[in-house]
Amino acid sequence: MDTTSTPWSSDSSPPVTFHSELMTVAPTIFPRVGYSILAFLMFLNTVLSVFNNGLVITVMLKNPFLLHPMNILLLSLAVSDLMIGLCGSLVVTITNYRGSYFNDHAVCVFQGFSVNYFGLVSLCTLTLLSYERYNVVCKAGLKLSMRRSIIGLLFVWTFCLFWAMAPLFGWSSYGPEGVQTSCSLAWEERSWSNYSYLILYTLFCFIFPVAIIIYCYSKVLTSMNKLNRSVELQGGRSSQKENDHAISMVLAMIISFFVCWVPYTALSVVVVVDPELYIPPLVATMPMYFAKTSPVYNPIIYFLSNKQFRDCALEVLSCGRYIPRGPTSVSIHMSSLNRRSWLSSLNRNVNKHSKVLPM
Repeated sequence: MDTTSTPWSSDSSPPVTFHSELMTVAPTIFPRVGYSILAFLMFLNTVLSVFNNGLVITVMLKNPFLLHPMNILLLSLAVSDLMIGLCGSLVVTITNYRGSYFNDHAVCVFQGFSVNYFGLVSLCTLTLLSYERYNVVCKAGLKLSMRRSIIGLLFVWTFCLFWAMAPLFGWSSYGPEGVQTSCSLAWEERSWSNYSYLILYTLFCFIFPVAIIIYCYSKVLTSMNKLNRSVELQGGRSSQKENDHAISMVLAMIISFFVCWVPYTALSVVVVVDPELYIPPLVATMPMYFAKTSPVYNPIIYFLSNKQFRDCALEVLSCGRYIPRGPTSVSIHMSSLNRRSWLSSLNRNVNKHSKVLPM
């Protein structure tokens, strides 16, 4: 295969014409009904992404007591997810409705850069969040501070900026993908420069974060089980229901992470391992579409499943008319308790049949 060919090249492919910075693609690479379906799905994705993350940001800014160090990480996650919806899903909705991408190559590069950057920020923020939860729950005496949260986020946003900007300076590139209505990394580029970027990108931006997330959450669950057993041995009563809830939350976090990022990473690995492999346009497009769904379910998993935040959200949506009923529950991600203070709390309440707090 020629070094300028693409993984979906064939004799029947529609013509692509380049004029300086302008690029036009005949909207016949995919059936018109297919573009319409993709436009509808991405429209739903855009609405849910913007609404969910906009609600999260609004609730947190209207309730300053929520802005403790752990939730600052979650606020950063909501901001990056909102930008994915605005810079990625919204643009792709319009281009699929048109049946072709905008003629301006600069818009294509901007969209590819934005989705790559904010997607990486979301991914790395989830990794940082799992690491800090591990520290808070499993390491005695270590409490997350606002300074530590801000430093961690500065590192994440800077680290991701490096990987997102590298293609702008010639280490890989951004261009149209799949059915030609979205832009991302140039998976089809056949060069050792691109291969080296994809290999290191996969290693540092997927495999390493996944390893951290799995390790940290497995340790968190192990620690919670030990704490439950400790309560039982001291005469208290642990709650199996709350423990099951914690397990289901962690599984949801890990599964959603994999659903979002495995297809994206698998494509890069396949392209490097077998450069001659033909990849159908729709298959080449799907990984970025999966990545764009993360802003929809991240707020549900990390915010709306928590009663404290849910009560605040209902209050905002009802313009202050909603009144919470019963005590507000606190979860690991809404509380900055460290292991020592948590154990102390359990010991103080053991005679009152205390329960281990859920995720």
